Amino acid sequence: MKSTSALSLIAGAVALAAVTGFAALNEPSGGSTAEAGTATRLPVERTSLLCPAPGLSDLSETAYTAFTPSGGSGGSATAGTAELLSSAKDDEASTDDKDKKDKDKKSKSKKDKADKPVVSLKEPGKPATGKASGADSPALIGTATGRLAPGWTAQQTTTIEAGDGRGLLGISCTVPDTDFWFPAASTAKSREDYVHLTNPDDTAAVADIELYGPDGSLKSDVGEGITVPAGSGVRVLISTLTSKAADDVTVHVTTRTGRVGAAVRAADDETGSDWLTASAEPAGTVVLPGIPADATSVRLVAFAPGDDDADLGIKLLGKTGAVTPAGHEELHVKSHMTAGMDLKDITRGEAGSLMLMPSEKGRATPVVAALRVVRGKGDKQEVAYIPATAPVGARATVADNRSKGSVLSLTAPGAAATVKVTASAGSGGGTPVSKTYKIAAGTTTAVTPPVPTGLKGTYALTVETQSGGPVHAARTLTETVNGIQMFTVQTMPDDRGTVEVPAARQDLSVLDD
Repeated sequence: MKSTSALSLIAGAVALAAVTGFAALNEPSGGSTAEAGTATRLPVERTSLLCPAPGLSDLSETAYTAFTPSGGSGGSATAGTAELLSSAKDDEASTDDKDKKDKDKKSKSKKDKADKPVVSLKEPGKPATGKASGADSPALIGTATGRLAPGWTAQQTTTIEAGDGRGLLGISCTVPDTDFWFPAASTAKSREDYVHLTNPDDTAAVADIELYGPDGSLKSDVGEGITVPAGSGVRVLISTLTSKAADDVTVHVTTRTGRVGAAVRAADDETGSDWLTASAEPAGTVVLPGIPADATSVRLVAFAPGDDDADLGIKLLGKTGAVTPAGHEELHVKSHMTAGMDLKDITRGEAGSLMLMPSEKGRATPVVAALRVVRGKGDKQEVAYIPATAPVGARATVADNRSKGSVLSLTAPGAAATVKVTASAGSGGGTPVSKTYKIAAGTTTAVTPPVPTGLKGTYALTVETQSGGPVHAARTLTETVNGIQMFTVQTMPDDRGTVEVPAARQDLSVLDD
C-alpha cells in the first residue's frame, strides 16, 4: 500500500490550500524535486469572496469595487476570471422548520436564473466597478481564478443619506468560513443588528448563532440549526433570538454543515449604521488599528471564549509612542462573558490604535475584541466598527479609495517596520504610484495615502511589509453627506494570496504489509 505519511501530507496540503482556494500542488517550474517534509509557498489559483446584501433601505446606493494586485502569477495559470454574481435574494430567517425546504428550492431556482456579473475584473492592477440600488439588492457571490486569484479583494460601500440606518457602510467582502466572532453587537432597544449569512456553495449550509452578554450566554433555541440555502443568503435580527436587552453582546456564528460568509449590520437610532466584521481569531494579544483622530466616543468590547478569565492591559499606540490611558489601564473579562469599557475621546485629536495584552506575563488568555467608534456630536453623529485584526503580513489590499477622503493607519505594535504602499491605477484611468513609510516601534502613523497620477474613478491601496516587525493596518473612508461626516473603517489583514504547501516526493514509497 502507499505510504500513510505521504498521503497524510498531501491531504494536509489540500486542506490548507482550501482556506482561500486551491493552490497548485505541482512542482514549481524549473525546480528540482523537493525533499519530503519541506514546504513551498505558492500562489492560490482560486479564491471565493462573499458580499452581504447591502441594506434594508430604499434610499441606499451601493458601489462595488474588485481588484487583484499586479505581480501574482496564479501558479501555472496564464489567464483567469474574477466575477461577483448576484445570489438568490436574501430572506429573513424563519424560526421554525416548516418552510425551510421550500425556501431552499426557491433559492436554487433563483440561482439558476442569475443575471450577468455585477462586477467582472479583467486584469490585475486595475479595479473594476459595479453598482446596485435599493433595499432589494441581494448578496453577491464571487470567485476568482488563475492570475486574478492571488490577493483578490472586493469592497462594498453603501451610502444611505437619511432615515433608518443612515450612514456610510463599508465592508471588505469576506472569505467563506465555518467560525466567526463578533464582539460589539447589541440587543438594546436603540439598536437593530442583523447577522447576514451567505452560502456560496451548491448545497445548503446549516448555521448556529450563539449570543453572550455581560452575564454570560443568552440562551435561545431559535438560533440553532438555521438553514442557509444553496447560493443564497439569510439575515437574522439578533434581538429576536433572545428576550434580554444588552448593550454589549458577542455573536458567535458556527456551521454544522457547509460554510458561509458572515457579517453583522449594526444600526443605532442616533449614530447611524455600519458593518461589523469578524474579529481575528482569539489570541492573548490583539491589535485594533485605525481609531480616527477626531473620534468623540470609543467603546471597547471584549470576550474570552475559553475557560479562563482574561486580565488585559490597555495601550494606546499613538504618533509618538505607546501610552496607558489614564483611568482605563486594565480590563477584566470573565470567561464566556462580554465585557465593555467606555474609552470616551481616547485619541484626543491624534489618530491611534489600541493594543490589548496580558496584564501579567505568562498568563495569556485568548480573547476577541472590537471597537465601536463615533465621530461628531448631536444629530451629526456617525458610527463605525474596528475589530481586532491580524497583521498585514506579506501584503494586504483595500479597494474603493477616492481622490479625497481616505486615511491609512499603519501600526507597529512591536519592532519598528518599513512598508511600501502602492496606489493602483484608477478604475477609469491613471498611473500607479508607490511610497515607502517607516513606522517606529509602538506607534501609529496615519497618512493621506498616495493617489494615482491622473486618477479617474476609484483605486486600490496595497500595503507590503518590507522589513521589521508585524504591521497592522486600516483604511478610513469619509464622505460628507447633508453636513454629516459619514465614515467607515476597513482593517487590512494579509490577503492570503499565497499558501504554504508541504511537498512530497513524486515517487511515493511502498511499505510492506
